[in-house]
Amino acid sequence: MTGRMLQASAGVALVSVCVLAARAEPPKLPVAAIDQSAVAQRGYFYVGGKYTGEPGKEIMQGQSYVEVLAPKDVRQPYPLVLIHGAAQTATNWMGTPDGRKGWAEYFVEQGYVVYMIDQPMRGRSAWHPGDGATRMFTAPNEEFQFTAIETAGTWPQAKKHTQWPGDGPNKGRKGDPIFDAFYATQVETVISNEETQQRNQDAGAALLDKIGPAIVLTHSQSGPFGWLIADARPNLVKAIVAIEPSGPPFEATIIGTGRARAFGVTDIPIRYDPPIKDASELAVQRDAEPEGPDLFVCWMQKAPARQLVNLKGIPTVIIAAEASYHQTYDHCTAKYLNQAGVKTEYIRLQDRGIFGNGHMVMLEKNNLQIAGLIDQWLRENVK
Repeated sequence: MTGRMLQASAGVALVSVCVLAARAEPPKLPVAAIDQSAVAQRGYFYVGGKYTGEPGKEIMQGQSYVEVLAPKDVRQPYPLVLIHGAAQTATNWMGTPDGRKGWAEYFVEQGYVVYMIDQPMRGRSAWHPGDGATRMFTAPNEEFQFTAIETAGTWPQAKKHTQWPGDGPNKGRKGDPIFDAFYATQVETVISNEETQQRNQDAGAALLDKIGPAIVLTHSQSGPFGWLIADARPNLVKAIVAIEPSGPPFEATIIGTGRARAFGVTDIPIRYDPPIKDASELAVQRDAEPEGPDLFVCWMQKAPARQLVNLKGIPTVIIAAEASYHQTYDHCTAKYLNQAGVKTEYIRLQDRGIFGNGHMVMLEKNNLQIAGLIDQWLRENVK
């Protein structure tokens, strides 16, 4: 090879090295860098759904988007299925509006395979006009229920709220960048509780049929889905973690009024023993007084209480945050489940030294501390 050819060859090599070095620079992205080194695989798939419509014009309804993250080191015997609440999607679990690590990566680091869904008719799980009317939470709705409850909330515990991220006089309100980042994630929600619960029970059962036994973790509106999925697949639900589930039994309060959840913890039929054909067959009465100051007076079954037979034997915990509106009534849901034969532990975060949280615990400043409490409970109760 001539000297000129060697020089040219060396020049090409040098250029290649420079190009490779330039490509090795990490891209500058408009998001915070979150450590995902524990994740070995990630992907997505759909479950459930059925074709509806006249021949030649069929569409699919009821399918659910599922995203899965698998750790490099799977150390837990059962995966976690994370189900979001009203107006939310799986983004609840992927990070926080101020750019911190979310529960998905945290639980992967603890050795769990993690499945996250978008509820049917929500987010990446298609909604069609025939699915029914929807509603959208306004910015003031969100401030009242979730983000600025220390000043906007009307329940006595609200003033204890300290954990929403951000600072300054506009923290948790429209115009604050962290609030705006959170509100941008909000989506339309189908109004019908009955339709929503039926679609989620069907899709949740289809998911467990595909992946096998799992732990179901619900939040808020999705609380009834946990009871309903377990009712449909009792042998595949290894535990239920209900973070501030929709409640209390039989009556709405604070964010609604009037009768609600006709079957106690659900709006659609769930199996009782002795069996019932209609919710009106549940004989209920209100407690004579609240269990403590600033608490809702619970509705319970009259003795002898019918039993939720398919939920018996499934480890169950309900977790309520100190400043949330759920602090006023989640004890009623736990009490009702225990009366119906479902061994349910009720944990108030403040009793575990975790203070100042509102309803959106997975997004607040101490979100990983709460995830750690859940992980500890699962290790102690799921065999």
